[in-house]
Amino acid sequence: MKCIYCGYEESKVLDSRSTEESNAIRRRRECLNCGKRFTTYETVESIPVLINKRDGSKQPFDINKVKDGISKACDKRPVSLSQMEQISEEIEKYVQNNLKQEISSANIGNIIMERLKALDEIAYIRFASVFKNFNSKYDYINFINNLD
Repeated sequence: MKCIYCGYEESKVLDSRSTEESNAIRRRRECLNCGKRFTTYETVESIPVLINKRDGSKQPFDINKVKDGISKACDKRPVSLSQMEQISEEIEKYVQNNLKQEISSANIGNIIMERLKALDEIAYIRFASVFKNFNSKYDYINFINNLD
């Protein structure tokens, strides 16, 4: 680590601890050349993931949009907040661990549908109606008739 006072390239770490939010590590350092002390913060750098939308546009991944869609599908259903949070966390982990900088919205929507199908059939159908853009009662009937 480069000293902020003299520019020397080497320093020793005197103390390390996590920050209160646990999103960074605070390191107290001492320059091996001038002996002055300074503090650095080490954080994980996340690569922004873009979502390819149906219309061809791209947007940064926003976990709040996932949570909102799941919440609307599960409204007034016997699905707990912790179950909805678990699905959201699984989606977020999938997106962050995918190692791709772009993911299709269809891919994320299909994963959400899988999770909702196992959790609550009505929430699954509600989500599908928006995700698959149902336009008439026949779209619902066809979808329901093709359920396993």
